[in-house]
Amino acid sequence: MRNIVAHKSCFLLLLLLLLLLFTSQFSLAAKKTLNRDRPCKRFVLYYHDILFGGDDVANATSAAVANETGLGNFKFGKLIVFDDPMTKDNHLLSPAVARAQGFYFYDMKSDYNSWFAYTLVFNSTEHKGTLNIMGADIMAAQTRDLSIVGGTGDFFMARGIATFVTDTFQGAKYFRLKMDIKLYECY
Repeated sequence: MRNIVAHKSCFLLLLLLLLLLFTSQFSLAAKKTLNRDRPCKRFVLYYHDILFGGDDVANATSAAVANETGLGNFKFGKLIVFDDPMTKDNHLLSPAVARAQGFYFYDMKSDYNSWFAYTLVFNSTEHKGTLNIMGADIMAAQTRDLSIVGGTGDFFMARGIATFVTDTFQGAKYFRLKMDIKLYECY
């Protein structure tokens, strides 16, 4: 009888050790080390936004759908939806390699600041799929980092950073952002 209990105890202990070994190996395999200096994918795109002004229907790529609230002098509360072309260079008439589709709104009463949420939709010979980007665009800063929170197709489950630099600003009508896209999780 003692042998049966001892064998069962040894078997249970062995089973427990194997389970611990398996789960520790699984968790080690699932961990990724991210290196800030070495993204798994990196490219630069230019974002072109032409705000609808009432008489430029053919050229506009964005429009205000909610006006500013009047709280402060920094467009607080203004909401813009957009379907903007993304190009590989800073020329507006270059072929679009993607579309940026989403919205931004001004969310600070004391300075110009906006919050973006959009999807980059790729449908070219180079890339197919989407990247989802969101975050604060603190316009006074030289560079701004927005989070890449996922993707589909060639960018399945991608995560990373899109660094904005204002490339040109022509009042309320047109602006262009240089976007340095760095993906740190690629599958």
